[in-house]
Parts: sequence; C-alpha cells; structure tokens
Amino acid sequence: MKKQSNKDLRILLLGLDNAGKTTILKKLASEDINHITPTQGFNIKTVQSSGFRLNVWDIGGQRKIRPYWRNYFENTDVLIYVIDSADRKRFDETGEQLGDLLDEDKLAGIPVLVFANKQDLLSAASASEIAENLNLHKIRDRKWQIQACSATTGEGISVCNKINPVNRILLMSIDWRFTSCCVYGGKNVGQLIIRESMICISEYSYLGLDLIS
Repeated sequence: MKKQSNKDLRILLLGLDNAGKTTILKKLASEDINHITPTQGFNIKTVQSSGFRLNVWDIGGQRKIRPYWRNYFENTDVLIYVIDSADRKRFDETGEQLGDLLDEDKLAGIPVLVFANKQDLLSAASASEIAENLNLHKIRDRKWQIQACSATTGEGISVCNKINPVNRILLMSIDWRFTSCCVYGGKNVGQLIIRESMICISEYSYLGLDLIS
C-alpha cells in the first residue's frame, strides 16, 4: 500500500486489552468517551493536526487477537503503545508484548510513543517507573518517548498545548522519515521531506527534535 502523500501518517495503536487504547483514540479525535466497548477487531480514525492527517489504527488487545497484529505493521510511521499503569500484575506481560513488537522486521526503526495511561488512579505507577520496569532506556535502534496520561481526564493527551502527543507524533515521524531518506535517498532527499513537513508545523522550531528521547 502506497502512502497518499508526505502529509498522511499511519499510526498503529497497540497494547494489552483494557489498557485504554480506544479511549485515547476517541480523546485525540475529540469524541465522546462515555460509551467504550472492548475492541474485537480494529477501529480507524483520522486526526487532523497542523496540516497533517494522522490515520490511527486501533487494534484489539485481547490475547486471541494479538497474533493478528502483524497484519497491520505495513507502512507504519509511528507505533503508539498503551500501558495500564495501575495494572502492575501485567507489567511483565505488556513488556514482553512490546519487546516482541520491537523485534518485528516490519517495525524496525519505527519511532515508539508509550502512553502510561490511567495516571488518575492512586495505584498507578509513574512513567519513570514503567520506563525502568520495561527497560525502555535500553532501546537504541529507534526514537522513543513515554508520556504519562489519563485517557478519562485528558491529562497528557490534550492537543490544546504546543507540546502535546499529536505534535510529538508528527516530530517523531518527520525525524524517522528524514533519517530513512538520508540512508536510502541521500541527505538532499531527507532535507526535502523536512522542508515540506515544516511548512505545516508552525511549532516545529519551538519544539525541536531534541525533545524526543
């Protein structure tokens, strides 16, 4: 499948069941979150931001569905992985699933944004604790970032601030495309992608790629 343009981004939203993926997706799309049901297959929503179109694929996280995740890896620009920060008993399981994703050839080098969700719960582990538990700091083959959030309150997900998840996703994707184009098409091609992308992101110079872990 070919991308329609450099301004279309394909975002893959994964995580265990009950992590809050669909709620986050609806929050990003400014939709009502009062009636959420477990995703049995997949949801697709488009989020417009800064002249870009983010096509977000939310895939169910039940154990029986996870083997089919790989059917959606093709042409992914950014992987969003959602974790239930309050479900400490499943940290090993979610860490194993994330590790398997990072080992997939079709996701090689793809930037990863980890949402440490449900921070509104008293039992929630902090983002730094989760990063330590999942050994995120050992990731060396891609850009990554962890974001503490609450899908129900909107904390860490709201798109009203300059430094928000959508802009972080855009920057991660632009950096990934630039690096890939420099490797496969030469530095001039990579710079062309950056120039085309910067036209649509007025906050680009303010945020900077150095904010990405």
